[in-house]
Order: sequence, then C-alpha cells, then structure tokens
Amino acid sequence: MHRTGLTELEVTLAVASRSSFRAAARELGMSATAVSNAIAGLEARLNVRLFNRSTRSVSLTDAGRRYVERIAPALAEIQRASEEISTQPETPTGTLRINAPPESALLIFEPLLREYLHRYPQMRIDLTTEARMVDIVAEGYDAGIRLAESVPQDMIAVPVTPPVRMLIVGSPEYFAAHGTPATPDDLPNHQAIGMRMSHGGIYHWELERHQQKFTVNVPPRIVLNEMRVIRQAARSGIGLAFISSWFIEQDLANGSLVSVLEQWCPSFEGLRLYYPGRRHVPAGLKALIELVHEIRDRKSPATDMSFFSQQ
Repeated sequence: MHRTGLTELEVTLAVASRSSFRAAARELGMSATAVSNAIAGLEARLNVRLFNRSTRSVSLTDAGRRYVERIAPALAEIQRASEEISTQPETPTGTLRINAPPESALLIFEPLLREYLHRYPQMRIDLTTEARMVDIVAEGYDAGIRLAESVPQDMIAVPVTPPVRMLIVGSPEYFAAHGTPATPDDLPNHQAIGMRMSHGGIYHWELERHQQKFTVNVPPRIVLNEMRVIRQAARSGIGLAFISSWFIEQDLANGSLVSVLEQWCPSFEGLRLYYPGRRHVPAGLKALIELVHEIRDRKSPATDMSFFSQQ
C-alpha cells in the first residue's frame, strides 16, 4: 500500500476491515504492537473508543463505525492522489518554467527547445527572457540558463554549450578606413560599439594572454544592450565590437566581419542549465536534462563550436 502519511487512519480502516490487529499489521507491513499503539493513540486524541477488544475478537463500537464511514471515502481519495502524484508518467506532461537571458534563449531554441517540444507533445514551455539575475526558486521557475560563471553555487548545473570566446571584430570597410590594431594598446585609438550591462554599466573588454588578464576601455561611439544589435552595428562599419563567437560564426565565415587580436581572446565556460537539488526532479525537467546530454553526445564540444549557433 502506498503510504500517505495518515498512518493512524490507514490502520483504523485496516483493523475495521480485517477485524484483527494481527491481520491489519500483516496488510500494512507493521508490527502488531505498532498497530495497537496507533489505535490507542488515535482513541486518546479523539477521547472515544473505536474498537471493542477481547482476547478472541475485535469489533467496531458504534462511534467507531460512524467514524470509519466518514473517513473511508476521504482516505481513499487521498490514497489515489498520493499514487497519482508519485507515479511518473512515461510521457512528461505539464508546464516547464525557464528563465534565461534573451541572447541565451536564442541560442538554445535550436535544436534544444524545438526538439524537446516535438518529442514531448504534452509538455509546454514557459520561457521568460531577462538580463537581470533571477532567484529561480523564489520566483517559481523550474530551471534557469546562464553562463557557468553566473550560476549560483547551491544549484546543480548541466553544461548546455561548449566553451565560448569573446572576439574583437569589425567590418572590412571599418578596417580599410581606420586600420587594423596590432596590439591591445592600439584599441583606445579606435571607435567601439559599447555593450550596456543589466546593472547599467558599460562592459570593459577583458583580454588575456600568457595567463595575464587586463581590461581595455575602448571609447564607445554607440552603446547598445542586445548582442544582435551589436552584431548588426559591427557589420555596418560603425566600430569594433567585443562579441560572443556564438553570434558571429556565419559572419566570420562569409567575411562580413573580421576578427583581430585573437591571441588575446581566450575561451571560457559556456551556458549551463541549472536547477535546485537532485531529489524529486520534475519529469519534464528530467526529460530536458536527458535531452541536453543526448544532443551534446552527438557532437564533440572540443572541436565543434557550432553546437548551438546563431544563424
């Protein structure tokens, strides 16, 4: 029998149906002493005798009969609810709530979310995109998507993408007009496309070479807060952009953008799907985690940077 947590009521019904403490104990997988103690405890709290007992028989009192008639339907309904909620369906159903930055949502839609919805037609995804850091537990989300460095330490994190690089890029027309920087020291003499962060500040370009890290403040000609718009501004020749390689693979391939100073642009960990705890993971979220692993196994993250590419 699936236990509901209402042990004393289950024991009462078992004893009433079997007219025996020992038979009820066998049915419930309890000792006869535990059954007797449960009945005695319930009678003490109700201040009424539920069973007449002798060395040879057990029978309900009139009060016990009326009590059993009232609790039996309710306990049966609780039992059904407990069994239904504890049984994971073969096909996940329900709504999966996810929080992610806007650009990350674009990256994971193909193929992850599209394939998930195709594979699990009874699931719905409620995806909220916002740049600010969100407490997914406090705000009622099942999971979040963030860069590995931004995932809270008390969360379980699953790699969704391979490592990524921030690259310094410009259009061929821009470099023809302004020249090509040979070292980071040349960057302050160039025009830049600034990126506004969610906290309001402008992102300073973080470079690294030979394990030496430093930041460069390139005066922005224009400040934007969406990676797609920054990409378009760079392609139009306004200035240099410091942008995730995920968003510009096609532009680099067709020559509409050119990358410079790559030796100063190291890779870092990519996106993570994160969620609270390992116990009682909802079926819909568990299916998404398994799909993430499946998709990653299809490709080699070490060599295939187009794992989730922005077209």
